[in-house]
Amino acid sequence: VDAAALLNDHYLDRSHNGQEPIRFAHHFRAPVNTGVDSGLDLDGDGTPGGPGDAWGFGHFPGQYGMLVLSRFALHHDQARTFQQFRWSALPGARRPLHPGGRPFYTDATWGRLRLSSKSHWDLAFNLGDTELHLLAFHPTPPVFDGPEDRNGRRNYDEIRFWRDYTDPAGADFIVDDAGAAGGIGPGTAFVIAGDFNADPADGDGVDGAAAQLLEAPWIDAECIPTSDGGAQAAARQGGVNRKHRGDPAADTADFNDDHAGNLRLDYLLPARGLRVLGCGVFWPTPTEDGADLADVSDHRLVWLDLAL
Repeated sequence: VDAAALLNDHYLDRSHNGQEPIRFAHHFRAPVNTGVDSGLDLDGDGTPGGPGDAWGFGHFPGQYGMLVLSRFALHHDQARTFQQFRWSALPGARRPLHPGGRPFYTDATWGRLRLSSKSHWDLAFNLGDTELHLLAFHPTPPVFDGPEDRNGRRNYDEIRFWRDYTDPAGADFIVDDAGAAGGIGPGTAFVIAGDFNADPADGDGVDGAAAQLLEAPWIDAECIPTSDGGAQAAARQGGVNRKHRGDPAADTADFNDDHAGNLRLDYLLPARGLRVLGCGVFWPTPTEDGADLADVSDHRLVWLDLAL
């Protein structure tokens, strides 16, 4: 059963509230690491086989998985996935350490660990005469661990992977699941998309995690998506939001206001040189159309308009 096709045919391609439906004629899905048992005790509780011992946290294979829906044709034969890329293969990887400096993972386990908590995908699309690459991923949240900060460090390096992959200087150490080496190549048009689970100024992530992409010279992060709804929500909800340093108008996630608060976690980052027309966050104010729809998720939709 093609669940993605069923979702499209029976929900997305049907009119709701009189609106014109969007037909996503193309989609991409592939295996991810969440819920795939490693056979190892990765969370350090002394017992293998739990959700924290999967290559990516999950109770069953594919939980918290990834799906790309598109109105435009994509080249399935050019798709590159990096589900099995080893964390230790990343030069200078942030290996988790106990407070005293002892490695959290044994050398044998460290050598087998996969970097992606879900996967990293490079998908090529035809948009008129332009080929555009979508670089999609969903790094692990930098929490739910201990003083070794294994999830925070993994989140940082999952984000760093795309910086290295898109670096015009190249990255020969990167090898995809089919065995092909190297990064995306200079001059390639791309957009990095995903829930980074990293806010540039607030939250529990490793300092500078999001900045690895936001400040890369070959990535254009100048158009910062914002919304009036996000700004109003932070002021209305209060709590830890009052202590945040970042602009609440740029928030894309609405979390518990006693703990994380609202954060900017979701991004669309184009390659420098692409013509950006605009960007934003779909977070309506309580009196705007669509306000009753935004709360179906604790994340908000981010949009980016490009002229190609």
